[in-house]
Amino acid sequence: MKTLQECDYVTAANLLNCEVAAIKAVEEVESSGSGFLSTGEPRILFEGHVFYRLTKGKFGVSNVSYPSWISKYYNENQHLRLAKAITLNREAALQSASWGKFQIMGENWKSLGYSSLQEFINAMYANETEHLMAFVKFVKVNGLADELKRKDWAGFARGYNGPGYAKNQYDKKMAAAYLKFSRK
Repeated sequence: MKTLQECDYVTAANLLNCEVAAIKAVEEVESSGSGFLSTGEPRILFEGHVFYRLTKGKFGVSNVSYPSWISKYYNENQHLRLAKAITLNREAALQSASWGKFQIMGENWKSLGYSSLQEFINAMYANETEHLMAFVKFVKVNGLADELKRKDWAGFARGYNGPGYAKNQYDKKMAAAYLKFSRK
């Protein structure tokens, strides 16, 4: 698996007109710096509330389907949770996970310009450069490049992680990570 090189970060920073340290800050907060597990599978986080929404609650409440966001199941094996959801509804399951080094939700595949959900999934299994390019697309499509450039961590985290960003202190974590990377 290809891991990111400094030139990859520079390319992405140029595309987003921001500092490399800003991209590395988001990366660290989203995935602790690793896009793949030791098994070779991409790092994922399965979001049962998204699966519940996409399937209109058809599969009731379980560790893969629940009506509102909770972190209760985050310590479970995420690929096993995804596999369980796939047996119920493959497309909804794949869209309900956040993928790779930058934890991009599968449900964004179309807005990011992928021709199919499967093309997005294949990219997430390919390498970390694909993870980074999905991040660049997500930032551009969602108008977050200016926040990243200004290091408006609260504004960026709100757009990137949703309204619950403050509860999880994503903005503070990104600000701290940025300071670390900007000093290197």
